[in-house]
Amino acid sequence: MSQNLSRTQNTTKVVIETEHGVVAAQHRGAAEAGARVLAAGGDAVDAAIATSFAIGVLEPWMSGPAGGGGLMLWRADEGRAYALNYGMRSPAGLDPADYPLSGQGKTSDLFPWDTVEGERNVYGATAVAVPGLVDGMGKMHARFGTVPWAELLSPAIDFAREGLLVDWYAALIIASTTRILAKDPDAAALFLEDGQWPTVSGWTALAEKRLGMGKMADSLQILAEEGHRALYDGDLGAAMAQDMRDKGGSLSHDDLKSYHAWFSDPLTFEYRGTRFDVLPGLTAGPTIRDAFAAMEAQQFGAAPDKTAYTAYADGLQSAYAARLSQMGHDGETHGNEGCTTHFSVVDRKGNMVSQTQTLLSIFGSRVVSPSTGFLMNNGIMWFDPAQGRPNSLAPDKPCLMNVCPMLGSKGDTRFGFGASGGRKIVSAVAQLGSFVADFDMDIGEAFHQQRIDASGGDGIVADETLPAEIIEGLRASYDVTTTKRAVFPYAFACPAGVMRRGGTNSGCTEIMSPWGDAVNESEVTA
Repeated sequence: MSQNLSRTQNTTKVVIETEHGVVAAQHRGAAEAGARVLAAGGDAVDAAIATSFAIGVLEPWMSGPAGGGGLMLWRADEGRAYALNYGMRSPAGLDPADYPLSGQGKTSDLFPWDTVEGERNVYGATAVAVPGLVDGMGKMHARFGTVPWAELLSPAIDFAREGLLVDWYAALIIASTTRILAKDPDAAALFLEDGQWPTVSGWTALAEKRLGMGKMADSLQILAEEGHRALYDGDLGAAMAQDMRDKGGSLSHDDLKSYHAWFSDPLTFEYRGTRFDVLPGLTAGPTIRDAFAAMEAQQFGAAPDKTAYTAYADGLQSAYAARLSQMGHDGETHGNEGCTTHFSVVDRKGNMVSQTQTLLSIFGSRVVSPSTGFLMNNGIMWFDPAQGRPNSLAPDKPCLMNVCPMLGSKGDTRFGFGASGGRKIVSAVAQLGSFVADFDMDIGEAFHQQRIDASGGDGIVADETLPAEIIEGLRASYDVTTTKRAVFPYAFACPAGVMRRGGTNSGCTEIMSPWGDAVNESEVTA
């Protein structure tokens, strides 16, 4: 733990309870955009699409139109869940030989891969995979949307025209990545001052600083007018692909034309009387199922204790070990079946969306497409650069994502949880699900409860405010590092969720997230 941090500060978030719809997101402005759609008569799907595009503008280093992800959707009138996968793929023209191992240890970013020369799989246009988010939103709108597509993109366009407000938190995020952003002239022009310094406001300044995002606004306007496939089949997509090829990447217009997100049945499993629906396939859904299966072997008490937290650590570590050693491309292909942020939506009728979208790393590849204004993903980093393994880097191959949007139901309680945080996501979502399933917590209790992170590797990270007997119990089996929940960096992932008990809706976000909030549709005007 940093010795600089206060030992007496206590951070909480107020949880509203309402008969109205609720949107919980990592940026309040995006949550308000979704809540306004609900207030105007839209349902959870409409609100999710508006929130998706809005948060890609307001929190561009986490997600955006050039990213990917997946979601879980509950349709109350059908009484069933749907999975929608809009994950990224490697370009068809990618050559693994262009990513030689350096022999210099492990990569500096999210995964324990062997380092590639120049970290070409992490930074730059060579790290860019085929994006899927826009096609995912388009397919969800075509099947379930009730509000015109252009209206749902309107809030994002307005935010982009206004420009991104740089407050202290935005300045902190930009400063954390300034050195690498400066290497791409277009990223430097968008996010930095004089192409090299982090954009910050004065210590006591009240004047606003905003980043100009006019090019992104223009591109979003094209998507609003021409439809979602403009990014794949149209001139907008052709320009984005050419930008990446001009910068040395392998993304082509043909890659975009051939991309399609897909609906599927969820991966469903039972855990101590609670039903969970998660994404199947190359996501964290199978991993969280495995973690719950291991946890179920332990008998828990009436409250989270040493037994419960040790079971969390054991279940998560074993599930993650299997994930990293066994999961990879399974030979399936998908046609028209149909850095990270998470948001969840519940409407007045009980429809629910739990949605995760990502650029993968913070600021993705740290490369901006000048023709579109979009910050590009670094999805190639999801692949193991060493050959001969299940998840080895190869052309035209789906990425093994960490995303884990979850739907759960127990009696008259239904909830939609998820998180951002790379490999930390599974730990957070599994524990939140257990807090409800095992201890009948409401959403406020669950989100304020201390967590651990066990996401592979030799040790685990534990919230330092956990009781001493729990921490000592964990140390009997693991190398434990204790730390404080803080605004930056996040040691335990950053969740957001909604819950419906009977006819009452509620929502909450990570208590340390300075931008995150749950917004009641009655708080906003349509």
